[in-house]
Amino acid sequence: MANASTKSAGTLYIVATPIGNVGDLGARARDVLQAAAVVAAEDTRRARQLLARIGAERPIVSLYEHNETAQIARLLGELGQGRSIALVSDAGTPLISDPGLKLVQAVVAAEFPVVSIPGPSAVTAALSVAGLPTDRFAFEGFLPRRAAARRERLHELAVESRTLVIFEAVHRIEATLGDLVEIFGAARNAALCRELTKVHEQVVRGSLAELRGQLGGSIPLLGEFVIVVEGRTAPAALGDTEVLRLYELLVAELPPARAVALCAKITGCSRNAVYALTRA
Repeated sequence: MANASTKSAGTLYIVATPIGNVGDLGARARDVLQAAAVVAAEDTRRARQLLARIGAERPIVSLYEHNETAQIARLLGELGQGRSIALVSDAGTPLISDPGLKLVQAVVAAEFPVVSIPGPSAVTAALSVAGLPTDRFAFEGFLPRRAAARRERLHELAVESRTLVIFEAVHRIEATLGDLVEIFGAARNAALCRELTKVHEQVVRGSLAELRGQLGGSIPLLGEFVIVVEGRTAPAALGDTEVLRLYELLVAELPPARAVALCAKITGCSRNAVYALTRA
């Protein structure tokens, strides 16, 4: 197998593509897409449309979640023949809630060059306009689809002090915002970003309760959503009654041991102290 030390080895380029506005495609990304021997794409239809917009006709290989492993040998063979590959996702930066990790790992292991062609990203686009702290943030991607798993994950995230960035599909946005209101608190500040960079781009800022109340009205249930949520601030000390009440809310949905652990994390009490209150 050829490797990075071989002069004829090709390069895998990780190419960020527009998340809505094709004008956001960078000059370097355009050059790489026009010159690549092969374009590996999550959605070949979208990739073909993008290539047509920039006047490039390149061979396209399908690379998505369920065929990524099967395509690796073929793509390594292309690199071994000195043929460079441009990896693109549906939109934005590949590997960010998109397939491509297995391919990159295989290419790195085979010692072929991997080069980033940075550009559009829904994560940084949403953060930049949300009006919330950006010095420290956590990208959560898509929450679990099943309601119980989603709520459990949100209980874990409720104590996160960093700004949170969450992707959500239109058919789950109402349920997710409802869970956020209940678990994070109605007053937690957030921004709801819809259709970023597209013609109908919309960014609405306010409390979680305010955002939920506008869904289906001034915020249409259309398009793609990014939720940016303010991190949790340090809480005031709670009395035993409040700690016990929080535990009761948590244990209604979680196993007792998990409820104790989360209650302790949220309140700053020790697990033993929370456990003692539940046994009193």
